[in-house]
Amino acid sequence: MAEKIPGNLHVANEVLADMVGNAAMECYGVVGMTAPNAADGIAKILPASRLRRGVVVKPTDNGVRVDLYVVVEYGTTIQAVSQNLVDQVTFALTEYAKVPIDAVEVHVQDIKVRM
Repeated sequence: MAEKIPGNLHVANEVLADMVGNAAMECYGVVGMTAPNAADGIAKILPASRLRRGVVVKPTDNGVRVDLYVVVEYGTTIQAVSQNLVDQVTFALTEYAKVPIDAVEVHVQDIKVRM
């Protein structure tokens, strides 16, 4: 489409959370996503159908703030995996959804051996 159509596009936070969850699962070193409120300190890996529960997207004045709750593979460098996550999520949201990013925070909830 070369022709511009006037109007505004609004993307729901749930859609953004799905995009972020899928981008996160493609990152090397990420075993899975966990719920942000892991009861008793035990992080349970969410099935692929519920990835959005491991992502919190909040609108801010400068764009959106994304909090990721992940389980990282044992033996990987947490800093490298976290930076890769930030890069992947930033790329997905800015390129596909055209959403400005305020912040991306990675919360490593657990470390697991990939089976």
